[in-house]
Amino acid sequence: MSAATVPTAAGAIPAESLGTTLMHEHIFVTSPEVRENWPAPGWDEAEQIDQAVAKLAAAKKAGVDTIVDLTVFGLGRYVPRVAEVARRSEVNIVVATGAYVLHDLPVYFHFRGPGAPLGGPDLLCGYFVRDITEGIGDTGVRAAMLKCVTDVDGLTVDVERTLRSVARAHRATGVPITTHTHAGSRRGLDQQKVFAEEGVDLSRVVIGHSGDTDDFAYLEELVAAGSYLGMDRFGLETVPFDKRVEIVVEMCRRGHAGRMVLSHDTSCWSDMSDPDQRSKQHPNWHWLHLSQDVLPALRARGVTEEQIDQMLVRNPREILARSGGY
Repeated sequence: MSAATVPTAAGAIPAESLGTTLMHEHIFVTSPEVRENWPAPGWDEAEQIDQAVAKLAAAKKAGVDTIVDLTVFGLGRYVPRVAEVARRSEVNIVVATGAYVLHDLPVYFHFRGPGAPLGGPDLLCGYFVRDITEGIGDTGVRAAMLKCVTDVDGLTVDVERTLRSVARAHRATGVPITTHTHAGSRRGLDQQKVFAEEGVDLSRVVIGHSGDTDDFAYLEELVAAGSYLGMDRFGLETVPFDKRVEIVVEMCRRGHAGRMVLSHDTSCWSDMSDPDQRSKQHPNWHWLHLSQDVLPALRARGVTEEQIDQMLVRNPREILARSGGY
């Protein structure tokens, strides 16, 4: 593992130097097609880059060394902007490829590809592999994570197509998979089923947003199949703070610290909601929340320093350092 390297927005680094890693975050979440037609108030490119740099500096001071930016196609991914933030920051930014598809793919993909009305090759898989092996666009920045989504609508035709394309790109490259799920409807099991059908080693998959549920039978089933659990929405008060903490505490009690990663799923800028409204509804949804609030609460409930190090340092390093197709 010591010889392994991990691509970041500022170049490859030794896996051993990843340090404390937040495995599910975003720098910028935007809607370019909307902004080009109906400009969103509050967006100023230079100002937002400056603010992102400042927020990363505060995160670094609080002990964060690396952030995995899971802003993929469908969330306004624009890597040159992220690369500029990375150039000015001491925090490593790992970028991802994949697609954020809740129900239907954009028409460019919906009608083309295996099983689509017009048929043809698996364009999604091809693009994902190119992002990983050659770089995203003309930036030279290589993706080090694959991401896909299964939400409340479940395995629609296009969602399943996307999962299978992600699985095939993973098999071709060895780059790990992370997901967005609707935990309340146990969508992680659907994802594991599709991945297993594609021959994916489920120990190389993070089932995201698992901390949204205290259905421990479901969480145990995901772990038993080998996957990591993303306890990755701290600060998002759709689940109360104490409940999110207790879910992690209980899974640690059950011996699963080696199968969890921690994060916030927040961003420097997102146009998914009004920024003022978001800050009022979720005042702790920021990159300092783990350091300032969550870790002290975990320690107070008996989670050990070794378990915290496992979830924030060793597990992310193990996930990101493994590579090579199979």
